[in-house]
Amino acid sequence: MVKSYLKYEHSKSFGIVASSTSNIIWTANDRSNTSAGHAIVAANEEVLTWDIKKGELLSRWRDENCSAQVTAIAQSKSDKDVFAIGYDDGSIRLWDSKIATTIVSFNGHRSTITILAFDQSGVRLASGSKDTDVIMWDLVAEVGQYKLRGHKDQITGLAFVEPQPEVSEDTADQAMVVEGAATSEGFLLTTGKDSLIKLWDLSSRHCIETHIAQTNGECWALGLTPDFSGAVTAGNSGEMKVWSLDTSGLITSQQQVDIPQSRHFLQDRGTLLRQGKDKATEIIFHPRRDYFTVHGSDKSVEIWRIRSESEIKKSLARKKKRRKEKLASKKGAEDEEMDVDGEQDEDPSKASVIESFAQHLIIRTGGKVRSVDWVLKHGHKGLQLLVGTTNNQLELYNITKEKSKSKQDDVPDYNRAMAVELPGHRADIRALALSSDDKMLATASNGSLKIWNVKTQSCIRTFECGYALCCAFLPGDKVVIVGTKGGEIELFDVASAQLLDNVSAHEGAVWSLQVHPDGRSVVTGSADKTAKFWNFHIVQEEVLGTTRTTPRLKLSQSRTLKVSDDILSLRFSPDAKLLAVALLDSTVKVFFTDSLKLYLNLYGHKLPVLNMDISYDSKLIVTCSADKNVRIWGLDFGDCHKALFAHQDSILQVAFVPHNQDGNGHHFFSASKDRTIKYWDGDKFEQIQRIDGHHGEIWALAMSRSGSFIVSASHDKSIRVWEETDEQIFLEEEREKEIEELYEKTLTSSLERDPDEDKDVEVAAATKQTVETLMAGERIAEALELGMADLHVMREWEEAKAANPNVGPPQRDPIFVYQGNISAEEYVMSVLRKIKASALHDALLVLPFATVPLLFTFLNLFALRSMNIPLTCRILFFMLKTHHNQIVSSRTMRVMLDGIRTNLRKSLKRQKDEMGYNIAALKVVGMQLRYNSVKDYLDENWENEDESQNVKKRTFVHVS
Repeated sequence: MVKSYLKYEHSKSFGIVASSTSNIIWTANDRSNTSAGHAIVAANEEVLTWDIKKGELLSRWRDENCSAQVTAIAQSKSDKDVFAIGYDDGSIRLWDSKIATTIVSFNGHRSTITILAFDQSGVRLASGSKDTDVIMWDLVAEVGQYKLRGHKDQITGLAFVEPQPEVSEDTADQAMVVEGAATSEGFLLTTGKDSLIKLWDLSSRHCIETHIAQTNGECWALGLTPDFSGAVTAGNSGEMKVWSLDTSGLITSQQQVDIPQSRHFLQDRGTLLRQGKDKATEIIFHPRRDYFTVHGSDKSVEIWRIRSESEIKKSLARKKKRRKEKLASKKGAEDEEMDVDGEQDEDPSKASVIESFAQHLIIRTGGKVRSVDWVLKHGHKGLQLLVGTTNNQLELYNITKEKSKSKQDDVPDYNRAMAVELPGHRADIRALALSSDDKMLATASNGSLKIWNVKTQSCIRTFECGYALCCAFLPGDKVVIVGTKGGEIELFDVASAQLLDNVSAHEGAVWSLQVHPDGRSVVTGSADKTAKFWNFHIVQEEVLGTTRTTPRLKLSQSRTLKVSDDILSLRFSPDAKLLAVALLDSTVKVFFTDSLKLYLNLYGHKLPVLNMDISYDSKLIVTCSADKNVRIWGLDFGDCHKALFAHQDSILQVAFVPHNQDGNGHHFFSASKDRTIKYWDGDKFEQIQRIDGHHGEIWALAMSRSGSFIVSASHDKSIRVWEETDEQIFLEEEREKEIEELYEKTLTSSLERDPDEDKDVEVAAATKQTVETLMAGERIAEALELGMADLHVMREWEEAKAANPNVGPPQRDPIFVYQGNISAEEYVMSVLRKIKASALHDALLVLPFATVPLLFTFLNLFALRSMNIPLTCRILFFMLKTHHNQIVSSRTMRVMLDGIRTNLRKSLKRQKDEMGYNIAALKVVGMQLRYNSVKDYLDENWENEDESQNVKKRTFVHVS
């Protein structure tokens, strides 16, 4: 009988506030006026919504089919509930934040999405990627319209430029104006790591301007003013370039055909220098006020202010006055020259960018900055900034102005108003420990120890500690012991949330500790080449200022074991007879616990053993090493049962299942730097399951006492719980599944080689072959074959019936009978309708040309019967565009196309007439309603007030 195993699956993840892979978005909470709003942040493959004020997790967006990390987030400008999320695998998903579900998913990029941008109307989405392409997505039709190529490195900035046309009587331009031109699709501004800034005309789909954005190598950020009049780009060495954008010229160019090549809409105005000299990664303009923020990867955010015209005039006047004084002090200076210079300088529009911009404030943050966003609270006049840092926290800063005594101007200042930091560690978790009842989890990192409730995933306690390397719950689950890099042992009381004791135990780092199976002592292993045994004692301590005493737990050293090298790991056998010690010299020494005499020497690993565990029956010991091998040894003779090449990188943790229910006592888990956990059978020496999910090195692993779940902690800052399910695993099936995954991966990557890649083409089709599109293509081909066979059967039956009316019905394929005896064309249409709109074009590309005549036969039937005309037209036009040369050169296809044209025109005319009739009827109904209803009340002053409210505040006037 084939042995089956139970599968472990991901059940929950916590401990992460915001991962540093993506930007953050602030969004208002419309239900409450007192709320500070919500933060939409990435958390590995999930998107989290945090209430900034309460520090509560409101919702968690996760697609079960996607395990890639979130790398970009954008919010729709028209519908605030719609968010576009870009992933590491090049896919994009649109989420509805109210119901936390995916609306539509797109797949067109070959690598990580770097930036996303919605247009003003919210019907188009532009995406930039590391594959150097920009793709324009139509959100209504749910398809990729086209791919813009031109950049030679990853896209770092995207912004739609959609200026509103102003009606003017002057048309002095001599360029030929196109009459009745269609409304423009607008323009797109892009920057890349290749240090270029490009302006694209989306109507003609080509690049109309290219400039070098940064002189020092790379351009990493782009910020566009809210009124589209200017932009700022930033790169290395603290350099920022200011650009003016001729919006009025862009509007007039939309209706012209012979624009001179020398005309530039984008002009370099000058360079500003940031205080920080690192790489600038983000520039964001305030939507309503004259400020913008820029930051790099250090612990600061710079806020710059755009000066008003009056301020620029004052500054120029001061400079002029100083220049006059200097020139007056020099003899032989001519007064006329001074006056001429002064008159020229007083024009604010010609002022330099140094005069136009002023550094307003530098905010020092609690960690390296990953992303920022402006907070726009209703009724709040001050500036607020939300900051996401790389050390797993969110901070909200108030920017205030303090009255200064010496100067008339107020001095800008800031304070940290709120933060979301408790639900996660600032540094990587290096040690995990579960309580004896599996209800509490202790996680230790550099500087903090946190206690979690495993069921609710909430943080119960947070303690400050040293650089923790190992930790454990003491019997009773009320005290946690921590070993640090400084050689100290710290005891923390969970109930009273205080530090009980701090012992300087070793001269080197405490790499490992374990509580004795009897619960009365603990052993610590250190880099000072000693293992020390500590007993627990309850000491009555006096309470200061009183005569009362209180019991307190203390540690007292009982024995010391000296070895020849640094101790990296140690482990008691469950029967407490043996103590295994792993040394830096790649050996494992096993001692008797009572006498500390050497029992066994385990040689075999080529690099140091990093962790080990002993089975429930004290018969097997498993060791894992930096040499990527797991070795299983017998504790009776010290023989190596098996050496397994287990992972692709150093193996950091191993853990046996702690009991023998269902005969799984010799099963164990291993966790590695290669981001995977593997489940092994220690008797058969076979891999049972590979568990993927983490996006970084897995530092720590903890096995529950019941064996029903395991907990892992990783460099991606997340703590994940993997639960045992009732689903059975058969080893042969698992191996087949792994081979299939590998095959599918290589298949899609071979299909992705783009024929247009070598050609210098600016615009290409937004296509990408995935397993989903391949399967959809196969389904279409299968449906066409079944449909054609059924058409032949039905035609023969009709011919026979014409000769003999008593002929019985034919034997059709069971699939048609099962679906209610539907016709062949209805079946083919149902298959086509089930394919997602975003995957349809790629699925049709899979079809060989031999199936195109079959498809056209059914398209003719669809047109004849007016079946889903929009889908029919879409398929027809796409196939004509794809196979144009072959179709034109085929006689039979031309006959088919004539038939399709006739039938399609009839159907379209019928639909057009219906739509015209319906629109006319709706107009009549509207007129009747207006005639019968009460007259609308209109205030004469209302229109004027509304106009005054909608006047846009001047921003960036002096740059253009």
